[in-house]
Amino acid sequence: MSLHDDRGRAESFGAAAKRYDRSRPNYPAELLNAVLGDDATELRVLDVGCGTGIAARQMAERGARVLGVEVDERMAEVARASGIPVEVSAFEEWDARGRLFDRITAAQAWHWVEPVRGTAAAAAALAPGGRLCLWWNVAEAPGDFRTLVEPLYARLAPGAHGYSVLLGSTSRPTPFGVAAATAALAFSPHFATSARETFTWSRRYTRAQWLDQLPTHSDHARLSPPVLAELLDAVGEAIDALGGDFEMAYSTTLLTAARRAR
Repeated sequence: MSLHDDRGRAESFGAAAKRYDRSRPNYPAELLNAVLGDDATELRVLDVGCGTGIAARQMAERGARVLGVEVDERMAEVARASGIPVEVSAFEEWDARGRLFDRITAAQAWHWVEPVRGTAAAAAALAPGGRLCLWWNVAEAPGDFRTLVEPLYARLAPGAHGYSVLLGSTSRPTPFGVAAATAALAFSPHFATSARETFTWSRRYTRAQWLDQLPTHSDHARLSPPVLAELLDAVGEAIDALGGDFEMAYSTTLLTAARRAR
């Protein structure tokens, strides 16, 4: 099963929408500069899979006029409460109603979109010269943190251990979704050659902050409550052993392509 076909996982985030909004990290300024350019004033942006509006708010703060598309009404409600207008729909089925945008973005969400249909929908809603901008985070946990928590995942939640972006991956050269999105763009006659760029940054987490955001990831949210509770307790003890906090390194892969003239 492709990741976008796993609708249970794709639509699992809304059960903890407010937690998701408060605990997930923002995106680095350098990434937003690459997406929006030097002056985002009045730039028309469609944010696909906008969730609770984390990336959308950052773009709106730079002057962009952002509209979100989100499949989960619970996530959309949180985004609207922060001032982001959202239309509830799967992007492949969303009706642009003749509207065109200068940017179509997806922050850690495009892997939930069927890539060929999603690329066609993006092409239909982009103004000529507009850009499709897709990005994904991968965490790279510090060595002492990994040493402590990897045995816990292997013992308590081996499925989450194998998939989790929070522990990084030795088996994936790029984040989930990048290869499929790149192939779909290459297949489409509507986009110029895609480009890829990587941004590195970090965030320090306290014990409470890390445990707050763990259940917002689909690999953790789908664990049974007793298993998740035991895992959180064990990870919390590991962070305590590190002094109560740690620095998590992130790399963000940005994939962009410009819409050809119609």
